[in-house]
Amino acid sequence: MRILRVVSSLNPAAGGVVEAVRSTTIGLMDLGHEVEVVTLDKEGQAFLSDFPCLVHPVDRWFRKYGYTPKLTQWIAQHGGEYDVGVIEGLWNHASIGGYQGMKSANLPYIVFPHGMMDPWFRVQSPVKHVAKQFFWWVFQGRVLGGAKAVAFTCDEERRSARNVFWGPAYTEETIPLGIPDVPPFSQNQARCFLELVPAVKGRRYALFMSRIHPKKGCDLLIEAFSKVADEHPDLDLVMAGPDQLGWKAELVELSHKLGIASRIHWPGMLEGDAKWGAVYEADVFVLPSHQENFGLVIPEAMACGTPVLTTRRVNIWREVEETGAAIIKEDTREGVLDLLQSWNRLPILEKNNFKIAARQGFLNQFHIDGSVRRLADLLEKSARPPSGADRTLSALSQSMHLSKGFSA
Repeated sequence: MRILRVVSSLNPAAGGVVEAVRSTTIGLMDLGHEVEVVTLDKEGQAFLSDFPCLVHPVDRWFRKYGYTPKLTQWIAQHGGEYDVGVIEGLWNHASIGGYQGMKSANLPYIVFPHGMMDPWFRVQSPVKHVAKQFFWWVFQGRVLGGAKAVAFTCDEERRSARNVFWGPAYTEETIPLGIPDVPPFSQNQARCFLELVPAVKGRRYALFMSRIHPKKGCDLLIEAFSKVADEHPDLDLVMAGPDQLGWKAELVELSHKLGIASRIHWPGMLEGDAKWGAVYEADVFVLPSHQENFGLVIPEAMACGTPVLTTRRVNIWREVEETGAAIIKEDTREGVLDLLQSWNRLPILEKNNFKIAARQGFLNQFHIDGSVRRLADLLEKSARPPSGADRTLSALSQSMHLSKGFSA
């Protein structure tokens, strides 16, 4: 198949959507499919050349919503070259303009909401939700209603999205995300991380690695850490991630008020060997989010054999808990404090059992092979019917495959 993916941005700082698109693109290409991406990014940015497939940037006019007429025009012109499309995310012009272009090109498509229909947003911003409902009636609902399928990344996301907005009906599918296996541990990874955070050398540390954002519960984690810091003087906290909202200064001030600033470290966004060194060497990984669609950083931590502390607001919490690699609590001050206290009370042997379970749980639940095959099956089911010549080639290919199978 030739697959066209439409996404607002491929900037890694944009969060988990980009990593999900990257990892599944690699997986689909490994299965023999051709994948290309059209994005609202501006041409020439370094992260575009680092992406594993051909990227078509069309350059947005406005930063936040991302409007540009070029997106719809490009897809309308080139959509006939593809078998199926994928719209990644909602509430931006990649979704609306992508839908308009695919409709014009008669290109069937699926939609990944990537957690953007979570009812948490309705509770946090009720006025904004009313505006979104109007936008849903006029534009966004049509995108989902016209899709061959709306693909949720776990059952929790699929169930919680129901009835959040009133509008056209759509076909639900669950396609779990996964990640490729992580690089094996090396001393160079540890060295790269320590070059950024030398103060944690020889010390235990809890690792937070995500966007510095209010929905991630960063303030709750700092407050909870302040309550266990005296009892565990060998433990530090690493707060790694991009600060897109400028919230870090307020959090640093909070850490000073609580008297723990010297034991909290802010390396910014970690990439490459420094990232893997941070995860492998962490005593435990902590993600105290108020809302998280999937949280790919959790499978990444598990793949490194690092146990996880997280909340029931992370949509994959049930799957993670079943692996025996995590402690799960509520996304409250008491809940996040309980996470740290529960972990620190465990004997060394039990912590080691958590580490073993983390690695095995990743292989069983979150390795990308199974999820990409399910995505490929859905895309093949959704794709436009092949032309006569394509049907002949497809039949010949299947015949050769069966012949090989019988001869084996």
